[in-house]
Amino acid sequence: MSPYISAFQAAYIGIEVLIALVSVPGNVLVIWAVKVNQALRDATFYFIVSLAVADVAVGALVIPLAILINIGPQTYFHTCLMVACPVLILTQSSILALLAIAVDRYLRVKIPLRYKTVVTQRRAAVAIAGCWILSLVVGLTPMFGWNNLSVVQQAWELNGSVGEPVIKCEFEKVISMEYMVYFNFFVWVLPPLLLMVLIYLEVFYLIRKQLNKKVSASSGDPQKYYGKELKIAKSLALILFLFALSWLPLHILNCITLFCPTCQKPSILIYIAIFLTHGNSAMNPIVYAFRIHKFRVTFLKIWNDHFRCQPKPPIDDDLPEEKADD
Repeated sequence: MSPYISAFQAAYIGIEVLIALVSVPGNVLVIWAVKVNQALRDATFYFIVSLAVADVAVGALVIPLAILINIGPQTYFHTCLMVACPVLILTQSSILALLAIAVDRYLRVKIPLRYKTVVTQRRAAVAIAGCWILSLVVGLTPMFGWNNLSVVQQAWELNGSVGEPVIKCEFEKVISMEYMVYFNFFVWVLPPLLLMVLIYLEVFYLIRKQLNKKVSASSGDPQKYYGKELKIAKSLALILFLFALSWLPLHILNCITLFCPTCQKPSILIYIAIFLTHGNSAMNPIVYAFRIHKFRVTFLKIWNDHFRCQPKPPIDDDLPEEKADD
């Protein structure tokens, strides 16, 4: 390990710590809001909690590990591999949570009368558990053998060393780019993102189609129901857009590494791509606060009840229905 930290490393660490200090409290607040507000107790918000849990783990676990790797410790190969895998697990969990949210919004507008009987809390819990189990399988695949151990071991033995290789811990040194591009990106990142785009396009089409109708078979005001669904769908589509914007640059750089090994990648681009991926975990609570009325009101209630020196009168938990889904 380097005996000192350069000015560039200090700046990198400072930015990472700042991201973590925004991400962890912000996403804890999201989880807290769903816990205290009964109006947030439906499938969509359970999936949002799953997404928030992954984002908390990015700030509390992945960012400290990224800082450790940046400092450059000498570790055993499999120790470094274990340090590199959590980000793969959490990224996959986020993608699957976003996909579950998209499917949930589609069902809300496709079968509004049967939605509550089809999407139950039990089924939502099973879906969330399934997403996390699948994320563990995908993210831990390098631990099962798809890694760079053979290459590193060969170089280690050529130097006359024996036993498990000791290396400077770097992500690309232990994680196979074939795994990152062919399996992670081309199978588990890009297809779900494209599928989500198609789902949201269909959601917006169905909502617009219903809003243009004068009469609806469902009871109540269809303009009001689908108007609220449109606002929520726009907010969640924004979450998807920010996720893609944050993660695609790093995956594109991985493709360049694999398909053009001699191409030079400026270090500043790599660091920007890393900051984007970590920063994405801090973006979602900000979007919820500004775009989803339920969250905004509940955030204010939590602030007033627990953090103000002289709390204002509490905001009623039983929000008017017409505001609860704005």
